[in-house]
Amino acid sequence: MLSIDVLLAPLSLLASYCFLYPISVAPGMALAGWPGFVAVTLFAAVGSPVLGIPLIKLKSYETVGAIKTGLLALFSGAGLWLAKTGAGFALPFAGMPLFLLIFVLSMVVARVGLLSLFLSVLRHGQVRRNVVIYGAGRTGTMLASALRSHENIHVVAFVDDSAQLQGMTLMGIKVHPASQLERLVARYDVERVLLAMPSVAMARQATIVRDLVSRGLDVHALPSFAQLVGTEVILDALAPVSPGAFLGRKPVNDLHPDTSGAYGGKTILVTGAGGSVGSELCRQLIRYKPARIVLFDVSEIALYQIGREMADRVDAAGISFVPVLGTIADSRQIRAVLAANQVDVILHAAAYKHVPLVEANPIAGIVNNVLGTRTLAEAAVEVGVKRFILISTDKAVRPTNVMGASKRMAEFVVQDMARRSVSTDFSIVRFGNVLGSSGSVVPLFREQIRKGGPVTLTHEDVTRYFMTICEAASLVLIAGGLSMSRGVHEGDLFVLDMGQPIRIRDLAERMIKAAGYTVRSPENPEGQIEIRIIGLRPGEKLHEELLIQPGMLATPHEKILRVQERGLSRIEMTTALRDLRSAVAMDSADAACRVMEAYVEGFRRSDAGPRRGPPIVLVPGRFVSGPRHSKIGSS
Repeated sequence: MLSIDVLLAPLSLLASYCFLYPISVAPGMALAGWPGFVAVTLFAAVGSPVLGIPLIKLKSYETVGAIKTGLLALFSGAGLWLAKTGAGFALPFAGMPLFLLIFVLSMVVARVGLLSLFLSVLRHGQVRRNVVIYGAGRTGTMLASALRSHENIHVVAFVDDSAQLQGMTLMGIKVHPASQLERLVARYDVERVLLAMPSVAMARQATIVRDLVSRGLDVHALPSFAQLVGTEVILDALAPVSPGAFLGRKPVNDLHPDTSGAYGGKTILVTGAGGSVGSELCRQLIRYKPARIVLFDVSEIALYQIGREMADRVDAAGISFVPVLGTIADSRQIRAVLAANQVDVILHAAAYKHVPLVEANPIAGIVNNVLGTRTLAEAAVEVGVKRFILISTDKAVRPTNVMGASKRMAEFVVQDMARRSVSTDFSIVRFGNVLGSSGSVVPLFREQIRKGGPVTLTHEDVTRYFMTICEAASLVLIAGGLSMSRGVHEGDLFVLDMGQPIRIRDLAERMIKAAGYTVRSPENPEGQIEIRIIGLRPGEKLHEELLIQPGMLATPHEKILRVQERGLSRIEMTTALRDLRSAVAMDSADAACRVMEAYVEGFRRSDAGPRRGPPIVLVPGRFVSGPRHSKIGSS
């Protein structure tokens, strides 16, 4: 590049002589002015590297090198003037500006030509993707400028909804109306549309994206360049909002009494370690400094992700961790893992929890949630595990779905094992929905809002108890310590004081408003996001409950309450498990559900409508009167 600059300087001067004098006279005049040729050559040789012109990339030359090229021409012109003054050779007054003009133009043409040559070589034999930029504003034109010299991308057209821009040519590219998009796609074989409209409302962008995707196009959205460099805020109203902001109460952050003795220096096995609650348990366990954490999960990708996240943290804390891929229904593997790692505490978070999926696959839910829990509990007693903590759900209270019934049966299993065991301390922690967990309404609503709606709601009046993942994990860990302090054979069932249940419609409206949108309704037809009622799903309740029977007792922590609920007798439990195993062996979902109907209060699989038991008032420290039930499994 330096050689080109040095060569173009005398050639430009020669061209000037040819313009100023007849062709018969020009060579002689140029020969007489040889000091000028020497001067411009030397000045170009010095000025070009000083200004850094040879180091400017060809793709960036037009934005960076134009001014420097002008400065180099002036510098070389100064050399020509000094030579003319000193040597006195003939050069008309017009010769100086003519030289400057020819020198600048020749340098620009040389670089544009080289760029075209190199790009043609690079693009030879490569597939070049034709794209359309949707949005011909500032962001769109800057994007087109950045892509002009790209080796594999060719911007064939702008599309814009503004009538003022349609028909114009920007950056050499014509602006078309959106109605011509199909024609452009067919004509140029376009596969991808780049959405460059960051100032347009997200709901409008989502509508455009849905329309483009429905046409089989790949769509990529782009923030403004001002946002990328930090002079404007990137407006993503969905991602930064913490799920805890929608609780309707202040999250409980002081759930950490001194329970280090329950876990410090111990080996802890967490089943379902890759799940929402299980992974948070693993994170919080680090502060207790156990000797080892065994991560047990049936999902390979979930186990890989939590294992990768934990690796650096446990190394820094001096804790070893063991990822184990397997299922709790495999008794051989469970016993081998417990014995090989000499497990002291089991935090049992593994369960199939999605109501519609378990409703459609009842045998799988029962095998995992009930029989798997029994297998794990029996292995824990056999190997000599000190503590076993089952994570349960409010859906186990008078359930109307298979998932809830299977979790209630799992509670029965743990209560039965607590009475049978002389060495393992069994306890249960029951709580409501976890905000932000997989399959919960918060990520579902967030995704629906991001797409521009509608937000789907099963019923106008449906309510749920909610807690954050952090609260749930803290409660489980504290419950293990509280259970330890009370000795064995109790089978304690702990419930968190979760405040008042939240109306799901109110939650949806809060999330829509937090994202910067308005709710579309008969009162506000111009709203941006619609809330659509789709009806209760099979087995879904209108309202969830936390207690089967009234009566709660205080614990050392004000937010944790202990309840006393009668389980099944040994004979009832033995019979129930035997009948469930027979139903599973016959692959009979109806038979398995009839078994659970016989023992679980409120469960009728065929009755999938809304149901709610008598209200229970949470009053720690004393029993509260309420109706009594004759159904097995209640008081």
